[in-house]
Amino acid sequence: MATPRFYCPAGLAAGQTIELPQALAHHALRVLRLRDGAAIALFDGRGGEYPATLHATGKGASALLGAHDAREAELAGEITLLQGIAAGDKMDWIIEKAVELGVRRLVPVAARRSVLQLSGARLEKRRQHWERVAQSASEQCGRNRLMQIAAPAGLADCLRGLDESGLALFCHPEAPQSLAQALRPGTRRLALLVGPEGGWAEDELELARGHGLQAVRHGARVLRTETAGLALVAAASALLGWD
Repeated sequence: MATPRFYCPAGLAAGQTIELPQALAHHALRVLRLRDGAAIALFDGRGGEYPATLHATGKGASALLGAHDAREAELAGEITLLQGIAAGDKMDWIIEKAVELGVRRLVPVAARRSVLQLSGARLEKRRQHWERVAQSASEQCGRNRLMQIAAPAGLADCLRGLDESGLALFCHPEAPQSLAQALRPGTRRLALLVGPEGGWAEDELELARGHGLQAVRHGARVLRTETAGLALVAAASALLGWD
């Protein structure tokens, strides 16, 4: 059985004993039913992890941390996924799988045709939920660095935040070139733009082209929004040898 892993945002250091956050302690003791003295691993998102020993303390729990283990599970290059906000639990699915596939940063794009429109307190609540989804996915897949989730914004603002030194592509089923044709050897930073359920409006496509993004297709089939970005991430990381 794999050692249970937990994200703990408190600054961690070898040899210290820390009180675990209530939610973490509840999950370890009540959900996973770990016993006093169980071996666990903690990570704080800054890199590496700490093997630790779990100790039950009444309704709570503490952990004695061992030596820092510098292991990482990151891709050799950086992928930013700009994802048109999808409705229902599709965004949860996209975020979870993006973490598993090694995406470094995810930018939720409030596109004109996004079914789900968020603002104010509702937007902040949803973003916090997405961050918890990413944390849980990191615990499961072995990553010790958290995927960054940007604040949802319109397409223009999201494009202005791109690193101009990298390669930026957007998914379009009628693009003249394939993903493989667009990728350049030696690329270290890649941004992938995927539309929402309703697709991009024509002026949004022109905006993307105006920022230097190239259109690419991925196969002969039209992919759903919850499939397209993840398929591009997996294919690009394989073609670039980043796995």
